[in-house]
Amino acid sequence: MKILSVAVPCYNSQDYMENCIESLVRGGEDMEIIIVNDGSKDNTESIAMSLKEKYPSIIKVISQENGGHGEAVNTGLKNATGEYFKVVDSDDWVDEEALSKVLKTLRFMIKEDKKLDMLLSNYVYDKQGVKRKKIMSYRTAMNSKHITSWDGAIKFKKSQYILMHSVIYRTQLLKECGLKLPKHTFYVDNLYVFKPLPSVKRLCYIDVDFYHYFIGREDQSVNEKVMIGRIDQHIKVAKIMIDEYSNMEIQSKKLDKYMLQYLDMMMCIASVMLILDGSKEALKKKSELWLWLKENYPDIYKRLRYSIMGIAMNLPTKAGRAFSKLAYKVTQKIFGFN
Repeated sequence: MKILSVAVPCYNSQDYMENCIESLVRGGEDMEIIIVNDGSKDNTESIAMSLKEKYPSIIKVISQENGGHGEAVNTGLKNATGEYFKVVDSDDWVDEEALSKVLKTLRFMIKEDKKLDMLLSNYVYDKQGVKRKKIMSYRTAMNSKHITSWDGAIKFKKSQYILMHSVIYRTQLLKECGLKLPKHTFYVDNLYVFKPLPSVKRLCYIDVDFYHYFIGREDQSVNEKVMIGRIDQHIKVAKIMIDEYSNMEIQSKKLDKYMLQYLDMMMCIASVMLILDGSKEALKKKSELWLWLKENYPDIYKRLRYSIMGIAMNLPTKAGRAFSKLAYKVTQKIFGFN
């Protein structure tokens, strides 16, 4: 049995995918690496097949018509046979020593029948041209190597969001919770993390810098200019997440608070990108987004609109919007994102 299945969505990834895959195969036979060629028009498929030939017992290659990042994740999950599942983007990579510790932890959980649903680890913002890399760790939020529940000793700061880079889910949990990401949509990694959370009963954190998240390319979806251009995609995902949240039965107050913080972040990002755009159309779109929330989910609206971020993103006048921009830039500098 494979311990960890890793889906690697690839679209025109010829320039960097090999580095990603080679970092993953260092986990050896415990790994199942599923390269999903999502309709690439370059040499992605031939590189994937060459890697499969090199590591036949570890690598699977699946080629499909282009469906976007979410559909590639769906395909990876559908074909996963490992006990646990992770997504690693083709321009990112993992640390070899940390991978060994992750696999050791998962192996123990399976052997001792600990029924672990989610494993968290740190990730590194590997920003191009920056010598001192920012590390997102959870050591102040959770005790390392301690299995807990949402009502246990967990306290996430506003900055300590669980992102795709930091999370490993139990494969069957993802399948049973009905996770299916929309096609041809950017920013679905937020939905990938968010939707399964109420199904997680037992979670654990290990304090290792596992995932290296490469940022800095001009064409990346998290590039600020690209995000402004694709803001409708972000709004679409935010609305899906709010719709999902409204139908969830969340037993834990701590988890409920955390999930609202996540929605708060999604609304904040949408708002600030529209403010950075600054056009009349963009500012109208921001007003319409908050109005949609108020009309459809008044209780959620009250909790998000009057949070610190909600207030900061809805300050009136040009001076208020200038303050919102400044707050965003300071946060960006501190945490090293984008």
